[in-house]
Amino acid sequence: MAGQPFDNRPGVIWFDGEYVPWADARIHVLSHGLHYASAVFEGERAYSGAIYRLEDHTRRLIESGRVLGFEIPYSAEVINKACNELIVKQGHPDSYVRPIAWRGSEMMGVAAQHNRIHLAIAVWEWPSYFDPAERLKGIRLDIARYRRPDPMTAPSKAKASGLYMICTISKHEAEQKGYADALMFDYRGRVAEATGANVFFVKDGALHTPTPDCFLDGITRKSVIALARQRGYQVIERAIMPEELATFSECFLTGTAAEVTPVSEVGPYKFTVGDITRTLMEDYSAAVLPGTQKLAANA
Repeated sequence: MAGQPFDNRPGVIWFDGEYVPWADARIHVLSHGLHYASAVFEGERAYSGAIYRLEDHTRRLIESGRVLGFEIPYSAEVINKACNELIVKQGHPDSYVRPIAWRGSEMMGVAAQHNRIHLAIAVWEWPSYFDPAERLKGIRLDIARYRRPDPMTAPSKAKASGLYMICTISKHEAEQKGYADALMFDYRGRVAEATGANVFFVKDGALHTPTPDCFLDGITRKSVIALARQRGYQVIERAIMPEELATFSECFLTGTAAEVTPVSEVGPYKFTVGDITRTLMEDYSAAVLPGTQKLAANA
């Protein structure tokens, strides 16, 4: 499936309560969500047929819609059932799951009080694990020029499509320089996150991670914090200034797509892929497997 365009794949997409052929899941060019970014989404992963922390993702999806001022017209139970059924219908036990809700095309303008709220869910194949040898080298991050905005200027607690515009710009610029991703600061100049993942650092055996007060407190982030505390590691959530990057020994990212990904460089700063990073990679890989997921989610 590598390189295959996303508008032309086999199988079905759940679209407003019905399973439709993948290529027929289309919206009008004058949809409000396209023009004004009135859309929210989730990124989920299934491992051996079980979606990791599905209920948490669905709750966040519904809450993100509420933050943007709309109600998704389907219950959490309906959404969860559709996600699980799609895993089976698509035949991809190890896969990525993308629910997205958006305002339709009844009104076109900043105001869209009467637009219908649509919901679609797609599933595509995504192998569960990276090549361990490649992953353990650690990825390289640039430092983004754009910053995470003040929460008084943007709905930072929602997983909203508009908030990712600066992420795409920053990741493209990083890739053009030969990096894998970029580290973003926030509006105050503090360390925030990568373009689509949270960040952790290690110093003297303790984990340090930015307080998520202007960006998402990721579901994977919460899982890794719980796993770290189970191991007896101290986890410190606090403001981290850029000049502190020189004082940390290890760095890694967490996210649905990233899982636990080591970082070897952030701009001029170097890190080793140390014991704590490797341990949490292994613990997370074990936690997402069916049979252990509830334990990890409730840790």
